[in-house]
Amino acid sequence: MDLAGKVAVVTGGASGIGLAAAKAYLAKGAKVVIADFNEEGGKQAAESLKNDGDILFIKVDVASEDSVKSMIDFAIEQFGTIDLLVSNAGIGALTETHELSYEDYHKVIAVNQDSIFFGAKHAIRHMMNNGGGAIINTSSILGSVGEGAAFAYNASKGAVNLMTKSLALQYAKHNIRVNAVAPGYVESGMVSREALGEEFYGQLVSKHPIGRIGKADEIAHAIIFLSENDFTTGTTILVDGGYTAQ
Repeated sequence: MDLAGKVAVVTGGASGIGLAAAKAYLAKGAKVVIADFNEEGGKQAAESLKNDGDILFIKVDVASEDSVKSMIDFAIEQFGTIDLLVSNAGIGALTETHELSYEDYHKVIAVNQDSIFFGAKHAIRHMMNNGGGAIINTSSILGSVGEGAAFAYNASKGAVNLMTKSLALQYAKHNIRVNAVAPGYVESGMVSREALGEEFYGQLVSKHPIGRIGKADEIAHAIIFLSENDFTTGTTILVDGGYTAQ
C-alpha cells in the first residue's frame, strides 16, 4: 500500500509508540488522526506536528464502543475515509494474581482486548466499502511468554495475537489485512533509568540479548512495514531485541 494520501487512525497516539507511528505516517504522506484518553497531551502532540502534514486529535476511551465508533466516524467526517487503524492504546497491571481484583482485571481486558474488537468492528465496515485497508494491533512480548504478576496483561495480549489471526482470515477476501506488532520493553516515561532506578532498569536491559531497551520509532518502523506490505496478514511481528528467542 502506498501510504501517500491514506488516512490513518492511531489510538494511544499522544505519546510513546503511538506518537512515533503518527510521525512515521506523516513522513510517508498519510493523513493522521491521533486518538487518546489524554486530551491535553493529544492536543499538544497534534499541534506540534501540524507543520508535518494533515493531523487531527480526538479524545477516545477505547474501552467504550460508543467512543471508538465516534473516533472512526470523526476520521471519516474529517478526511473522507479510513484506510489504516493502529489499535495501540493499552494499560498494564502488575500485581500478585491472588490480590488482583475483578475490577482491575476487567479494566485491563477492556482497554487491551475489547478495544481491538471495537476498533476492528467499526473500521472494517468502512474498509469493506472502500476496497480494503489494514489494521495493526499492538500486542506485546507478554502475549507470547508469561511473566509473574502480569496475569491480566498476559491474558489480554495473548488474546490480541489470536484475534489478529482470526480477523485476518475472515477479512482477507475483502482486501483487509490484519497484523500485530509485539514490542519488547520500550523506552518511555515509565520505562527509564529515572523512573525505575538503575538496578531495576538494568534487570530489564539484561532480559534483551541485544543489550538495550527498544525505542518507540523502532516499533513504528514495524508498523509502517505492516501498513505497506500487501502480502503480509495474520502475523505478529516481534520487535523485542531477542527477548522471546531465549
